[in-house]
Amino acid sequence: MKEAKPKIKINGKDYSATVEPRQLLVHFIRDSAGLTGTHIGCDTSNCGACTVLLDGKPVKSCTVLSVQADGHEITTIEGLSKDGSMDPMQKAFIEDNGLQCGFCTPGMIMEANYVLKKNPHATEAEIRKGLDGNLCRCTGYVGILKAIRSVQEKKK
Repeated sequence: MKEAKPKIKINGKDYSATVEPRQLLVHFIRDSAGLTGTHIGCDTSNCGACTVLLDGKPVKSCTVLSVQADGHEITTIEGLSKDGSMDPMQKAFIEDNGLQCGFCTPGMIMEANYVLKKNPHATEAEIRKGLDGNLCRCTGYVGILKAIRSVQEKKK
């Protein structure tokens, strides 16, 4: 099988690695870029733990090939922190008990930020709809929704 060498900008930094054309983006992020905040959950796009932003839009990185991301920009959970400070959504998930085991948290935060970016005045129903496809097996979503609403309120 012919190898490929995609060039991908992740969190503002350029990465390139020789990969098999069938390699998933989540593996490029974790193995080639060394960014392990993006989790591998199900490899079937059901859980959303691997959600990242591809050119500003959420994708499940277990459904995107590394070669498809060639020349594109990726933002991972690590890319949300600025100057050593956590993103407001990251802080809210901690303060409002939006996480327990933390496995779904990176993907949930990436998706939640996108939902509020797209619709800063989203209703709870719209937030729930936006999170559809990101599964949490620990929290029951109460703390997650509280955290998202908290960020939403602070932006008003």
